[in-house]
Amino acid sequence: MNVDVAIIGGGLLGLATARALLRERPDLSVTVLEAEDRWGAHQSGHNSNVIHSGLYYKPGGLKARLARAGGEAMISYCEANGVAVKRTGKIVVATTERQLPQLDMLAERGRANGVTVEHLDRRAINEREPNIAGVGGLWVAETAMTDFGAVARTLATELTGLGAGLRLRTPASVFEVRGDRTVVNGEVSARVVVNCAGLHSDKVAEALGEKPPVRIMPFRGEYAELRPGLRGLVTNPVYPVPDPDLPFLGVHITPMLDGTVHIGPNAVPALSRHGYRWRTVDPRMVRELLADPALRGLARRFWRYGVTEISRSLVWPLFVREVRKMAPSVHGRDMRRHGSGVRAQAVTRDGALVDDFVIQRTERAVHVLNAPSPAATSSLLIGCRVAGDVFDQLGDGDAARAVLKAVP
Repeated sequence: MNVDVAIIGGGLLGLATARALLRERPDLSVTVLEAEDRWGAHQSGHNSNVIHSGLYYKPGGLKARLARAGGEAMISYCEANGVAVKRTGKIVVATTERQLPQLDMLAERGRANGVTVEHLDRRAINEREPNIAGVGGLWVAETAMTDFGAVARTLATELTGLGAGLRLRTPASVFEVRGDRTVVNGEVSARVVVNCAGLHSDKVAEALGEKPPVRIMPFRGEYAELRPGLRGLVTNPVYPVPDPDLPFLGVHITPMLDGTVHIGPNAVPALSRHGYRWRTVDPRMVRELLADPALRGLARRFWRYGVTEISRSLVWPLFVREVRKMAPSVHGRDMRRHGSGVRAQAVTRDGALVDDFVIQRTERAVHVLNAPSPAATSSLLIGCRVAGDVFDQLGDGDAARAVLKAVP
């Protein structure tokens, strides 16, 4: 089967890229290949469902440029397509005086990125969230909640109407270059391949003959859930002040649209790219990581943080203690474990964690090699950004310019 574009990965980014391509060029032939039996099966469907505002990200980077506008685009998409969405706002809480300078830095970043930020003192925190303790905080009005799994399913339905070829249960495992085309699995011949494979993006890039500048290390984020009687603990999402040296946001408290309240995630190394539990182990991946100098570099930099996170995962009272820093009325008996997600975290060859999005264009492909949070928030605009590269490779500069108009 000959197509213009084959997209590897049926998460939010792959589906959003297909949408951007077909809305601009309905005559294109686009196929999306997804290994699982449903759309958004991994990162897109295993996250906190928060539409982020752009508070955290260094001004000028792709995350900062795409988060604020991307959040508004996502809210509009949900409202237009009947996907549940709610503007909630959120509080970022400093629990110690030592965190206040970092809180001020976050406020500056947020304002530089177009985010409305209001400083809160102890009294103002308690007025908004009586069960939350902090020495200072930020109120971020633009935050919202949705169901990103439902967004993925809605995108897939829309793509069917746009004429896309959608294939579930189709892992992309074999690539062969034939002239100016790339043949996937011996049956789909594409002018351009788009690698939106998430947890497998580095492996897909290698299979396509590239040497990606980063490699994926999977980190599991484990969540707890408040028992039903305590679901009124908070009204809106409550976040801690994050560690400025890490691309993780810390253990937060999130009231979901269905009334449940989730707490988490932590960030522990996963022993498989789909390692949603400690007992899920991929021996081959573990061997590769142990032989990888990137892992040794990462361990040297962050071993103390890693020990702390692993301890919280394995020792329930330590996790409870972390939660009680923000919510002192919560006890271990008030929570139960509730699922997890696996984050595809890009790491450089010397072991540095990559904070920003990484999108690389090669001769016959476009690779999305790092797309952690706020990728779900920004997915519609990331799709436009990737589609612009695809149109350039197809030789359609007018379409590239048109689709990139949506991207700040």
